[in-house]
Amino acid sequence: MTAHLAPDTGNPPALRRADGARLLVQPVLVVLLTVGVLVWALRRDLTVTQQASLNASNIATVTWQHVLISATVVLIVIAVAVPLGTLLTRPGYRRLAPLFVGIANIGAAAPAIGLIVLFYLATRTTGFWIGVAPIAFYSLLPVLRNTILGYQQVDPLLIDAGRGQGMSAPTVLRRIEFPLAVPYILAGLRTSLVLAVGTATLSFLVSAGGLGILIDTGYKLRDNVTLVVGAVLAVALALLVDWLGAVAERMLGPRGLR
Repeated sequence: MTAHLAPDTGNPPALRRADGARLLVQPVLVVLLTVGVLVWALRRDLTVTQQASLNASNIATVTWQHVLISATVVLIVIAVAVPLGTLLTRPGYRRLAPLFVGIANIGAAAPAIGLIVLFYLATRTTGFWIGVAPIAFYSLLPVLRNTILGYQQVDPLLIDAGRGQGMSAPTVLRRIEFPLAVPYILAGLRTSLVLAVGTATLSFLVSAGGLGILIDTGYKLRDNVTLVVGAVLAVALALLVDWLGAVAERMLGPRGLR
């Protein structure tokens, strides 16, 4: 998995053209994968067991569950990592940055399946939030680290210039520092999106749903058709959110850095 830990700025024209071509090709690939695997599977003579898993209603349900888990994870990560990363770059709080980055590193280094199981053992319950919480912890590091990095890359002269024009510290943060840090934050968010989608396939372990249900069903029953459908749809969804992240990096970053 490719980590996006820095914004894609200052690339030569050839690299920008290649990136633009990828942005055009990737959604087409997602459509081809999705349509191709569904046509391949649903036009077969399915057994009764396969029909229970591979019908339009069930596929739509588990896909929606997967999207909902991933989206909730990303919202939690944004709500926690961006304000925390901002706070840890303010005077008086910078000394705490290694502590919180270290905690986030623990979440990223631990196996995702281990976090999910440990959270289940700690709570003795299952369900949507038992699947979401450990995945959010697992996906926290890229956004937290990139938020801190983004603020660190802001030229101090620009901050001094803003203060010299009479701006307050919050105004400098809002009008100068945060906009310049946005490309780094978006790059980290793109990584977290892909991590969330990939890890959400394990959420079936705690009855949170998702495409992992199809993968697990296919594996247990030695049903390669169901297994392939679940795996390919998970890959297609990961490619889709990676593409959305790339589009967001282009559209939401400061115009001068695009």
